Amino acid sequence: MTQQAASGAPPRGEIVRNGDLETHYLSYGEGPAVVFLHGSGPGASGYSNFKLNVEAVVAAGHRAIVIDMIGFGYSSKPSDIDYTTALFADNVKATLDQLGIEQCTLLGNSLGGAICIRLALDFPQLVTRLIMMAPGGIEEKDRYFAMPGIAKMVSAFVGGGLDRDGLRQILEILVHDPKHVTDALVEERFCILETQPPDVLSRMIIPNMAAELPNLQCPVYGFWGEQDEMTPVSGVAHFTRQCQQAQFLTLSQCGHWVMVEHAGLFNAHLTGILDGNLSLEQG
Repeated sequence: MTQQAASGAPPRGEIVRNGDLETHYLSYGEGPAVVFLHGSGPGASGYSNFKLNVEAVVAAGHRAIVIDMIGFGYSSKPSDIDYTTALFADNVKATLDQLGIEQCTLLGNSLGGAICIRLALDFPQLVTRLIMMAPGGIEEKDRYFAMPGIAKMVSAFVGGGLDRDGLRQILEILVHDPKHVTDALVEERFCILETQPPDVLSRMIIPNMAAELPNLQCPVYGFWGEQDEMTPVSGVAHFTRQCQQAQFLTLSQCGHWVMVEHAGLFNAHLTGILDGNLSLEQG
């Protein structure tokens, strides 16, 4: 169910309360659950990350649950806590418990991918498969900060708050072709950014979980853009060398947002994975 939101803002759905924290989510369709976990950044929300992908999931006979993680979207954004992988993962699990979701496919981009990994490690009975796009949490912090996109993003934050033009510049770092950063996307994220304290990003703590990847028990599917300036595409090897069941597809002419930049291709592969009749193969 969705509700009317302010002009230009993402749609509003439902709220689940876990202790002092409110978690917002959108739900589409019926069937086995596919849970979407978005990436980080100013003004991020589940809707702005995945609005091009939910219809494909519903058409495949699944329920799409698009969560705004704590600190993002319409969920709570406390300024006096550390935003750790445990906080994110435990709150997502508590939300799914309240929704009666006992098993699901987890799908995540960037930060969302890192939280997918944490959930699959901590709650293996919950996760039937992982589908990730350029997941974080598999390199040391210094490696990420050496990436050109991270350096540009940090530089863009210098000098205080972001206006719409500054936000657009940051979003264009995430894609290979700036045509994907539309006026509507900028407005969606700016509406959220106005409610987001800077502590959400400055107090985020995401450790390197690469050493834990051999402990993943479920199949792992992944996508990575060759022109990703945020997370190194060499991260593919962490999964294919360490996981028992891992398949990754790398794409040319693609940055950090595979599911946006190549939505049609991504949705076709996503549907095939959910149907159980597609392997990811280069070519």
